Amino acid sequence: MHGARVVWTSTGDFAQGQYSRAHEWQFDGGAVVAASASPAIVPVPFSNPEGVDPEEAFVASLSSCHMLWFLDLARRGGFVADGYEDDAFGQMGRVAGKLCITRVTLRPRVKWRIAPSAAEEAALHHAAHDECFIAQSVRAEIVIDLEGDHDRNTD
Repeated sequence: MHGARVVWTSTGDFAQGQYSRAHEWQFDGGAVVAASASPAIVPVPFSNPEGVDPEEAFVASLSSCHMLWFLDLARRGGFVADGYEDDAFGQMGRVAGKLCITRVTLRPRVKWRIAPSAAEEAALHHAAHDECFIAQSVRAEIVIDLEGDHDRNTD
């Protein structure tokens, strides 16, 4: 099992919807993460822009899971990575009238010491996607962009 503890304490006028959505995520290893509703959904001061919102965490979770599988598969393939960065982003949309994350784009960039060919790297990403527990648990489209522009795009 995998778990997290979410802790929130009421501040403000709850009955009128004028309360803080800031809260904490606590994990078994002792990590505590400041969390909040997204300021794009719940305006400040009722959200905390310094906290991680669930949508950001969803994107980070997909990116992290993909990276961990990718690195393991690359290692098993005899390649040596020295660094990995991903400027991932999620797009919101409506499905059956409900707002949800409809697409997540991963844009990994790997620094190699012993590098695969471009085709081998693409195959490693495909295999990592197929193995990623999180990717296999969601309905949103997940795109792995190995060629695109890496300026943050949230359109």
